[in-house]
Amino acid sequence: MEGIINMKSNSRLSKRRTNAHSEDIHYYIMFAPFFLMFFAFTVLPVLSSIVLSFTNYDMISLPKFNGVDNYARMFLNDKTFTITLKNTILLAIITGPVGFMLSFVLAWFINEFSPLVRTVLSFLFYAPALVGNAYFVWSILFSGDSYGYINSFLLSAGFITEPIQWLKNADYVMPIIVVVQLWQSMGVSFLANISGLQNVNSEMYEAGAIDGIRNRWQELWFITLPQLKPQLMFGAVMSITGAFTVGNVGAMLCGNPSTEYAVHTLVNHMTDYATVKYEFGYACAIATLLFLAMIACNELIKLLLKNVGR
Repeated sequence: MEGIINMKSNSRLSKRRTNAHSEDIHYYIMFAPFFLMFFAFTVLPVLSSIVLSFTNYDMISLPKFNGVDNYARMFLNDKTFTITLKNTILLAIITGPVGFMLSFVLAWFINEFSPLVRTVLSFLFYAPALVGNAYFVWSILFSGDSYGYINSFLLSAGFITEPIQWLKNADYVMPIIVVVQLWQSMGVSFLANISGLQNVNSEMYEAGAIDGIRNRWQELWFITLPQLKPQLMFGAVMSITGAFTVGNVGAMLCGNPSTEYAVHTLVNHMTDYATVKYEFGYACAIATLLFLAMIACNELIKLLLKNVGR
């Protein structure tokens, strides 16, 4: 008797599960185009790049497996790779964390203004993300002749006697690219942070005051930041990804390659081998290394964000 009852209950449970899956099938149909596009244009290229990184491939003949020769070549025989790796790490260390912190601090301050002032300031700080490729402004600002704004000011003030080649001098190009990259990459993170601050539950601050929170720093650490973890994670990922993929800024302002490879990054190096030298297997090895570095940084960010509010 108990066995018959159990069989009936199991049958009813399986029918419910079948009905639930049949009811959800339209959701799967709606998401199918996105997943197909994501697999075709994101997952598949990444997997293909990893596989091709172990081959010798010139995009004309068939790939030939060469093991880890591409990776050994990067670290042992490619002197330019060492320079680009150093430049990429330096830019990632400076522009990534600094851009992330600046975007949050600015959003935190601007959130205290009235709605009208907050809207205007938000637009002003987000504008660089809309015109990020407008390098003409920076090329005029740091122009190497006397018509460049900075040279013109310094000459007029008597600080220099002849124009400085800002974008051709290896001593100046790195700080300039850092400034431009910070100006360009802060907008998306800033917008995510300020939208998150608008949705923080204000009742939590009253509850915190009852529980013993006495100043704004405690409010920030124990209430605001824990509620902003999704936005912080998004902003951190965007900042780190943008910092590791810096390349177009230096190429547009300083040329490709830049003077003494001063701002030549892994992206520039990879593009050079893929589109100029047609060593696609080696370019894929550089891309794979860059991909793994970004994954490692993202995991580190997740680990650090877990401790927020504790």
